[in-house]
Amino acid sequence: MFAIIGIVVVFGCVVAGYLMEHGNLRVLIQPAELVTILGAAIGTVLIANPLHILKQIAGGIGGVFAGSKYTRQAYIDSLKMMYELLNKARKDGLMALEGDVEEPEKSPVFAKGPSVFRNHHVRDFVCDSLRMAITGVDAFDLDQMLDLDLEVHHHQSALPTAALNSMADSLPGLGIVAAVLGIVITMGALGGPPEEIGKKVAAALVGTFLGILLCYGLVGPIAASMGKIADDEHAYLYVLRVLIVSFLKGTAPIMAVEVARRAVPGHVRPSFKEVETACRNKAPSDEAAATPEASAAAAGQ
Repeated sequence: MFAIIGIVVVFGCVVAGYLMEHGNLRVLIQPAELVTILGAAIGTVLIANPLHILKQIAGGIGGVFAGSKYTRQAYIDSLKMMYELLNKARKDGLMALEGDVEEPEKSPVFAKGPSVFRNHHVRDFVCDSLRMAITGVDAFDLDQMLDLDLEVHHHQSALPTAALNSMADSLPGLGIVAAVLGIVITMGALGGPPEEIGKKVAAALVGTFLGILLCYGLVGPIAASMGKIADDEHAYLYVLRVLIVSFLKGTAPIMAVEVARRAVPGHVRPSFKEVETACRNKAPSDEAAATPEASAAAAGQ
C-alpha cells in the first residue's frame, strides 16, 4: 500500500510542478522514448540474469506492493506455534516431532501456524533443522549448520535486488541513448519549420527526463524496498534459529521463546506479556518448564 502511495506522490508531484509552470503535458507523452528506455533496460536484465533470478525479481516486485509479511502478529503466532511444537518435544521426546517435520502439510501444529509458514523457505528451514535434531546432531553443530544456511539464503535473496539495482543504474544512460537518437532524428529535420524542430528536440530531452525519473523515482526505490523485505525474512529466520538452538541446549520451551523474542527486530518485537498470553492461552501453565529440573530433563532428550 505504501509503495503505491509513494509512486503516486512521486509522479504526481513531478507532473504537478510541471503544470504549475504551464507546461504542456502532451509533450511528456513520448511512447517511442519509453519503448526505447524500458525495452533496453528489460533487455539488460534478461542478458545479465538466469531464469530463476528473473522469477525472484517478479515475485519480489509483487511482494513490495503487498507489503512485508513479517509483522508483529506474525511473530506472535510463530512463537506460539513453535512453543507448542517444542513443548510437545519436551513432553514426548524429539521423536514425537518426526511426523510433523516429515509431512508438515499434514501436521496439526503447522496447520495452525501463521501465513508466513506457507513460504517453503521458512517451512523447510524449521523442518530440516528439527529433522537434524531428531537424528541426534549436537546443538553446537546444528548452530553452525544454521549459520551457514542463513548465509547462503541471504546471499540468494540479495541477487534479485542487485539485478534490479543494476537496471536502475542503467536507466539514466539509456535515457541519454534515447535522447541522442532523438537528436539524430532532429538533425535530419534541419531546415524545416522551427515548430517541428522544437517538437523533436523536446522529445529527445524527454528521453533523458524519463531515464532519470524511472531510475530514482521508481525502479531504484522498488529495489531498495525488495532489499528491506529480504532483510525482514533473514531476521525472521534468525529468530527461529535462536529459538531452536536455545531449546536444544536445554532451555525450557517458554524460556527459549523468550530468548527468541529478544532477537526480534525492535519495530515488530512483541512485548513479553503478548507472547506469554498467546502461549499460555493454548497450553496450561507451564511454570515447571522454567525450572532447572525441567531444563535438565529437556537437555537429556
